[in-house]
Amino acid sequence: MITRSGEWAGPGWVRVIRSGEAQQGALAREREIQALKAEIDTLGEREDALVEAQANLKSRQLEAEQQREDAQRALYLAHRSVSELGGQIQSQTGRLESAQGRLARIEQELGQLATTLSESQERATEARGRLEHSMERMGELEDERHALEAERRGLGEQRDAARNAVREARDTTHQLALSQESRRTKVTALTQALARMGTQRGQLEQRLAELGGQLGEGDAPVQALQSERQTCLDQRVLVEKDLATARSRVDGIEAEMRQYEQTRQQRDQQSLAQRELIGKRRLEEQSLVLREQQLNEGIAAAELSMQDVLANLPAEAEVGAWQQALVEIEAKMRRLEPVNLAAIQEFGEAEKRKTYLDAQHLDLSSALETLEDAIRKIDRETRGRFKDTFDRVNSGVQELYPRLFGGGHAYLELTGEDLLDAGVAIMARPPGKRVSNITLLSGGEKALTAVALVFAIFRLNPAPFCLLDEVDAPLDEANVGRFCAMVTEMSEKVQFLFVSHNKATMEAARQLSGVTMREPGVSRLVSVDLDEATRLAGAA
Repeated sequence: MITRSGEWAGPGWVRVIRSGEAQQGALAREREIQALKAEIDTLGEREDALVEAQANLKSRQLEAEQQREDAQRALYLAHRSVSELGGQIQSQTGRLESAQGRLARIEQELGQLATTLSESQERATEARGRLEHSMERMGELEDERHALEAERRGLGEQRDAARNAVREARDTTHQLALSQESRRTKVTALTQALARMGTQRGQLEQRLAELGGQLGEGDAPVQALQSERQTCLDQRVLVEKDLATARSRVDGIEAEMRQYEQTRQQRDQQSLAQRELIGKRRLEEQSLVLREQQLNEGIAAAELSMQDVLANLPAEAEVGAWQQALVEIEAKMRRLEPVNLAAIQEFGEAEKRKTYLDAQHLDLSSALETLEDAIRKIDRETRGRFKDTFDRVNSGVQELYPRLFGGGHAYLELTGEDLLDAGVAIMARPPGKRVSNITLLSGGEKALTAVALVFAIFRLNPAPFCLLDEVDAPLDEANVGRFCAMVTEMSEKVQFLFVSHNKATMEAARQLSGVTMREPGVSRLVSVDLDEATRLAGAA
């Protein structure tokens, strides 16, 4: 080997040669590294120059694209102005044609109006002549009319006097019938009371005999009864103690049951919340599974593998940056689409179509606004009329109900806040009753309540006639009298046709119509005018 002094040391000369070759190889690699570094610096400078040139090109490209977009916008505005001018020309042309047609119609109408005016003047002259003749004739008939009017007033006074007499006689007869029926009822009640008093007297005499027998036996039954009474009292005290103990136990069990019920409700609420949370988690899991399937299908459609994508994915990758890059690429792709040479013509047609649709939309909007104004006006007027009618009918019901029932009160009530959708409920309380529901009223009370409502409506807006079918069937005599009086009063304005089997109601009528059967199987219609019959009876 070779020592530090360079002397020969035997067979180690091979190692010396190899270490020299290693040093030369390291120098060569060092020079190569330096050359590569220089080349890298050169490439970096070239890359910077290329990046700068690319940035300049991008800026020029953006400027060119901006200029192209400005030119397209200017072209679009020019085409739009041309289309607007064409639409205005067409609109003015249409208006001119419409004005010409309207002018022709106006001239035609003027001619017709002139003809009509001349005919109207001729008819007015003829009518004026007939009017003068009629005025002369009317003056001649005036004296005759005064005489007939005086005669009619005299006959009307006689008729009213006869009606008053018949009404007074009918009222007197009705009062007598009521008095007779009241006395008959009193006699029946006294007879029943005497019978009950006789029965009670017999029972008292029998009880008196029994007590006399017991007194004859001495005090033994009394003492036995007292001892039995004391025994029953003792048993009652024991039973009441047992009952109090059982009630306390039942109260404790009920309190425990209530506590268990509260605990059960809390557990049910907790379980319901857990079920909702589990359902929410399941929905989220299903959405994630669907999202995963969509991503896998997209990766498979791109002929890629999930493992390769994950392996080649950079560590600094961000979803937001990639999405932004994707949006920029899509925008560039849209800008690079081929130019449609027919777009200008299509745009013109679309512009005309839009102008037509805008005009139609304006017409529809104005028509809709007019309809909404009309609907609001109708609703406002309907609410006002309904409120006025409801108040007047309500006041009529409040006035007529006590007259029909001899007391009590009734009124109408709205079941909602909106007058157009609200219903109407009738609240009625007959005298001496506390009614919580109208179904608790009797049949006669329901009938009289309905009659009060109907008569209130007829007082507000009288109809030519009113048909009543068996209204007085569930009424007693007193209510029938008030009902007939109300019908008689209302008959001055409304003609009443009523079907009835009640004698008092038939007495209030002015004309009767019925079916009779003198012969078996042969029916016959009979009509009687009571006023005429009364007049004939008075004449006879």
